[in-house]
Amino acid sequence: MSDPLEHRRTNSTLVLRDVLERHAEERPGQTFAVLSNGQTLTYDQTLLRVRSIAAALQKLGVEQGDHVLCWMGADIETVLIWFALNYIGAVYMPLNTAYRGLILEHAVSLSDARLILAHTDLVTRLCDVDRGSLQAVVVLGSGEDRPALVADLKTYGAAALSGAARELRAPARPIEPWDTQSIILTSGTTGPSKAVLSSYAHLYALCGPEGWPFIEPNDRFLLTLPLFHVGGLSAVYAMLVRGASFALVDSFQTKTFWAAAKATQSTVAGLMGAMTPFLLAEPVSPIDRDHGLRMAIVMPLPGNIPAFRARFGIDVYTVFGMTEVSTPLISDRNPAAAGLCGRPRAGIAVRLVDEHDIEVIPGQVGELILRSDAPWTMNHGYYKNPEATAQAWRNGWFHTGDCFRQDAKGNYFFVDRKKDAIRRRGENISSFEVEAAVSSFPTVKEVAAVGVPSEFSEEELLIVVAAVDGQAISPQDLVQYLSQKLPYFMVPRYIRVVEALPKTPTQKVEKHVLRSQGVTPDTFDRESAGLRLKQERLVSRTPPAGAGGRG
Repeated sequence: MSDPLEHRRTNSTLVLRDVLERHAEERPGQTFAVLSNGQTLTYDQTLLRVRSIAAALQKLGVEQGDHVLCWMGADIETVLIWFALNYIGAVYMPLNTAYRGLILEHAVSLSDARLILAHTDLVTRLCDVDRGSLQAVVVLGSGEDRPALVADLKTYGAAALSGAARELRAPARPIEPWDTQSIILTSGTTGPSKAVLSSYAHLYALCGPEGWPFIEPNDRFLLTLPLFHVGGLSAVYAMLVRGASFALVDSFQTKTFWAAAKATQSTVAGLMGAMTPFLLAEPVSPIDRDHGLRMAIVMPLPGNIPAFRARFGIDVYTVFGMTEVSTPLISDRNPAAAGLCGRPRAGIAVRLVDEHDIEVIPGQVGELILRSDAPWTMNHGYYKNPEATAQAWRNGWFHTGDCFRQDAKGNYFFVDRKKDAIRRRGENISSFEVEAAVSSFPTVKEVAAVGVPSEFSEEELLIVVAAVDGQAISPQDLVQYLSQKLPYFMVPRYIRVVEALPKTPTQKVEKHVLRSQGVTPDTFDRESAGLRLKQERLVSRTPPAGAGGRG
């Protein structure tokens, strides 16, 4: 006989509404959020505010299953709006605060949302685009509560989100773990963004005890990533499902990062790999070992982790993650090798395959494809894009589009994005490995490696670099440096120096722009400069006459 309470137990673990209610009952006065101004929000206070906003959203016409756009910064109001939407079974669809023009228009049109909650500094951008199905906007962040008007949208001020919790209606049906809780827009580097459908079970699998086993119930997560990014959402949800807490800061700031960790009494942080060299470049300070952090999740893993750990005294983990999946690869504590992502976790099947989905032999590079043992624990498609969904999920496996290799110990190493693979004169080149080497050059601030057409066949390697502020990059010196760091075939033929690399609103380098620009008139060509590199010839050792072994 099945346990009649099992369904409720599952929901109280996975579904945001039930998780929040459970913790507000079990630990009402415990801190859930530490705000940038030093104020705190307990679990019972969080539930009260969420219920108030949820009642107001219902009064604005939001129903269970509705998509609602949220165009806000990384502040507590955004978290409460997200929670309130999920509390009534609606779908949270955040927008990047950098969106404007055609990118904004695409996102709004794709959403099918009738309501958008937007910061006052952003809302006028809606005037310049087709607003799709939008009918109303709630404008937040205006000190005098006088929102700017957008033609043909009914406009409300911040007071519209103050509802009476006693008027809150229960959802028409129970909210289930497989219901869509959010739609997150990925940053397309080759085309329009895709909208990833994510369930409650998916988000829990991503950052719960199986996805992030290194997080403890007494931890506090220092949140430096935006709440329109799965990295920010998962950090908050990871702490909610554990009954733990998080701290909000405006954004990652190199000079104040450790001080912010100390001030908020945070114990855990998430860092992009590119942040670590900036922290290491700061002058040595007593706070280097007086910050309170015990651990950082760093991804992708750079090669400077031993130095990072030695200086700052914290443990490091890395994982493989993307919006569509649920942390399939997790490292051991304190990995050191650049590009390592870890080993498959329990409940996830992992394969490396060729273009026909045939598994490659051990040691060869293949595309990482995944599937989970439990249903609904990865994305359930791309909204209004059945072609992309079918392509990604072909043959019953989710295709990540990332190329990996596996070592003899079962560790998986990121090699490249599938579309970023470069083939030069019979050799496969990893742009990741080239970029890692170039990034170690003292005056390089950022770099992107792409393939450009060769006059012979296949491709030549072009790197586009930007210099550290106040510094210059000598292409000749860089070539000499790289010739000592890389195999001859991986030393770029072309080097182009720019002020900054083109990026998407989520700060991903737009490599397709660099490919389309190709070799520009200001690009340095090392071969034209006489810097030609060839494979070193290995001299065979020939024994002298009469010195042969016995037959």
